[in-house]
Amino acid sequence: MAENIHPIFDQTLTRTSKEELLRQRALVIWMVGLSGSGKSTLAKGLEFALHQRGHLTQLLDGDNLRSGINNNLGFSEADRLENIRRSAETAKLFLNAGLITICSLISPTAEIRNLAKSIIGEPDYYEVYINAPFEVCAQRDVKGLYKKALNGEIKNFTGLDAPFEAPTNPALEIRTDQQTYEESLQKLLDAILPRLTFGGLN
Repeated sequence: MAENIHPIFDQTLTRTSKEELLRQRALVIWMVGLSGSGKSTLAKGLEFALHQRGHLTQLLDGDNLRSGINNNLGFSEADRLENIRRSAETAKLFLNAGLITICSLISPTAEIRNLAKSIIGEPDYYEVYINAPFEVCAQRDVKGLYKKALNGEIKNFTGLDAPFEAPTNPALEIRTDQQTYEESLQKLLDAILPRLTFGGLN
């Protein structure tokens, strides 16, 4: 019963105290895009690069989350919303622990992305659109999913028979079909690094 729940958020150690200990400003980097666009590859590269620079991070990848905390969810509209809700709540926990949290999830609709932003809080939500056209992602088909989807073996596949609404105003857009992995990662780092220091960009 809700009336028997008594949160103690106001009594716990503050996020600022943890950020001061870690000497970094916490942030949630929410990377969205089609399957095969390069989200996970860039998320892994970003985490490694930040670690090398002395930052403490946590990577939340969509497939990893669906194999654990979200393993009871399918791909209906309701389940997709719940997938993002749980993922955003998890990201917020890491954020409040002072960590730089990198989330790699397709996040196909504006409604879903707005839900994540509302949970995390707009000042701490940094949306990165990893943009590659459906045709390019299908050609890459790094997980073999496009072949199955185009053969009808996978239903509700994003970009095919389930919608993908491209972000209209992301904080950053990276066209992985037009630049190399190294160029994409450097663009990401150039945008992110100034936001991780105290007094950095908002």
